[in-house]
Amino acid sequence: MKPIKLGFLIAIGLGAWYFFTHFRIVGLENVTIAPRGKASAGGVSLAGASRQGSGLRQRALRIGAANFGPLDSAKLAKPHVANRVVQLLRQFDLVALQDIQAANPGLLVRLVEQLNAAGQHYDYAVAPQVGRDPVRQFHAFVFDTDALEIDRRTVASVAARGGGFRHPPLVAAFRARGPAPHEAFTFTLLSVQVSSERTNEELELLAQAYRAVRDDGRNEDDILIAGTLNTDEEHLGPLAALPRMTCAIVGTPTVVGGTGRVDNIVFDRWATCEFTHRSGVVDVVRQFNLSFAEAAEITAHLPVWAEFSTYEGGQPGLVPSPP
Repeated sequence: MKPIKLGFLIAIGLGAWYFFTHFRIVGLENVTIAPRGKASAGGVSLAGASRQGSGLRQRALRIGAANFGPLDSAKLAKPHVANRVVQLLRQFDLVALQDIQAANPGLLVRLVEQLNAAGQHYDYAVAPQVGRDPVRQFHAFVFDTDALEIDRRTVASVAARGGGFRHPPLVAAFRARGPAPHEAFTFTLLSVQVSSERTNEELELLAQAYRAVRDDGRNEDDILIAGTLNTDEEHLGPLAALPRMTCAIVGTPTVVGGTGRVDNIVFDRWATCEFTHRSGVVDVVRQFNLSFAEAAEITAHLPVWAEFSTYEGGQPGLVPSPP
């Protein structure tokens, strides 16, 4: 019996060796087995799985907001900082960027070139006046053209009466790629950076801007506000008074090494039923194994994100086919 037992143990050992050298276990929940060498390239993972490797890309869009401010040429001239900014941005299909400081969009051109160096297809959008008017601080959208298309006719800086915004929000309309056009999720996104010196006044202006975009005649009911609100989800004042407004981020700090909750993604929870109830804050410190000081060199604000179905209404077939 001993030779048989020995042979049996050797067979088990050889089987385990073959399994672990040819396959990898993916995930901790809903475990799957995938052949080795098939892992997707891309950024550092969010919640344990990168956007490219999560399997959600065809079903959901990951929309983020990031304030790397100041995002300027001096910051991107540091390779260790620029590389991490790129890794963070690659985790999203669309990012609303705040506090970009440059005389023209050239900085974004270089950033997008770095994003696309590994074969991706990112693009950017800024307000038409950037690079023409003496604007040195502005917003931008950076998005994966494989996942989204933008209506560039809608890209604009939101001006309040009397010029009340210190940093005017940027607005644009998007549509998900993948589903048939009449079934694809469409939405309008506002990138915002509320002034810390005039928070209450600018939240009122932001509520007015939301209503103006919602009622602009395009019949778009999915309006997302993303960025730095300089207050937490419990003190949005006039913005919270809008019907059914909800926040993607609740109770989680969004600043490096602190407890402040100042960045969020806000939308009408009834209208935007495409929200998958998956959202979070990117912990830059943990992902890159940095000290607080090292993380603050990249950003003082932690990027926030939320996921939305690529289908209008949240699933295929809810939008009637055209006659």
